[in-house]
Amino acid sequence: MAAYNITVDPSAGPAGGVVVRVGFGDPAQNDKIVRDAKASLDNLVAEHQLAGGELVLVNGPASLPAACVVAHAVGHLYSTVGVFDPKMAGYVISIAHGEKYAVGDVIPAA
Repeated sequence: MAAYNITVDPSAGPAGGVVVRVGFGDPAQNDKIVRDAKASLDNLVAEHQLAGGELVLVNGPASLPAACVVAHAVGHLYSTVGVFDPKMAGYVISIAHGEKYAVGDVIPAA
């Protein structure tokens, strides 16, 4: 098992976004976690599960280094990136390259 796992939820997320589930696997330090996160993202792109588009929503636990790897990768593929905040019961827009969403907007989880 990997130290960090990333999958694409097959059901459409709120606002039609692609939901990416992230989470820790085997215990490891961040150097291993970020390598596994990058490898998982590369596989999802190669398998066309992360093809790019308007909106991606990231949900799950992450260390700061892992979150940076995920944000960097999906930020190149999608114009808008939202990250789930359980306290707000929604996805906080963290990267916005279009006019539909602005950084700080919240998309309710469901």
